[in-house]
Amino acid sequence: MSQKTLTSLAMMTLRQLRQIASDLGVSLYSRKSKEELVEAISTRQVEEGKGRSLERIEAEMAPAPRPAAETRVVFLPRDPQWAYVFWDISEDDRSDALHAGASQLCLRVADVTGLAGGSAHPHTLQEVVVDSHATEWYLPVPLSDRDYRVELGYRKGAGGGWISLAYSSVARVPSLHPSEQILDQFVPFSLDAFPSASTSLPASEEAVDSGLHERLYQSATSQWRRLGRGSEAFHEIDATAGLEGGGAFSASGAGPWASGRSASGMGGVGSRQRSFWLVADAELIVYGATDPAARLSIGGEEVPLSADGTFRVQVPFRDGQQLYPIEALAADGEQKRSITMEFRRSTPEANVNSREASIAEWF
Repeated sequence: MSQKTLTSLAMMTLRQLRQIASDLGVSLYSRKSKEELVEAISTRQVEEGKGRSLERIEAEMAPAPRPAAETRVVFLPRDPQWAYVFWDISEDDRSDALHAGASQLCLRVADVTGLAGGSAHPHTLQEVVVDSHATEWYLPVPLSDRDYRVELGYRKGAGGGWISLAYSSVARVPSLHPSEQILDQFVPFSLDAFPSASTSLPASEEAVDSGLHERLYQSATSQWRRLGRGSEAFHEIDATAGLEGGGAFSASGAGPWASGRSASGMGGVGSRQRSFWLVADAELIVYGATDPAARLSIGGEEVPLSADGTFRVQVPFRDGQQLYPIEALAADGEQKRSITMEFRRSTPEANVNSREASIAEWF
């Protein structure tokens, strides 16, 4: 057998080779690989010396059946500004449309946002003319963050009219800008209160011990309290001196938000009608997730997990260094994961006072 014939056999599909092998009487042809079939067919043709050419064998074979096309159109949003559409049209539908006077294949993009079941009365309708032999198209999206449906059909000739072929499913085009929805839930607090009063979990976890956050802070800073940074170190020294002198000062001066020994730095000054005040503070939000059945602790304090295994705590963020070692222990007690976070804060300037202390300000 010639090299040309062998090459032609190698280019045939497995189904075609099996058909030829069946005609030649090759045994167990259905179990052979493509290479084995090529070799067996070439050997059998040489042995039998048949005069049938490969071209004749191919001409006698019926073409492989092709599945009938079904008319459909698919709408796929690609990004907030573009969408990809592809479609199939059956020969019967195409023939019927041409006999009915179809002249131009078109895509109709309908905005069906808020309409139940893709109502027949869309908010907006955009018609895009496409090539009659095309099967796919990129469409510009009129407006992002909306629901759209595409209709495939033909525009009729001089008399006008529309021949509808198929509808796509409704698909949502994503928003061009980040969502403005904020899922974080922060508990409102008053700046006149002690900072720890504002460090609580979201309302959905009100049953958690309210002192957990302050204990976490104390645990994170206990080894650093004698080496405080910024205004915290000054306040500790100032508070000690005040106690030795018989006075009573809080950790931050004359009040929970003040930074001196008294509201104005000196005593014996009569109150004035004019007043001015400022308070400010910061908090840390520590959050994450683990297996819902695990046991989570931060600085040795057990922290409750929500039903999906997430956790979130808001703790004070005062001057100095704070270490938060987070550890998760699996329910079986064998697996463990941990992470330690370190934070530092300093307050270079703190010329502040509370609303109540502002009454005694001297201008």
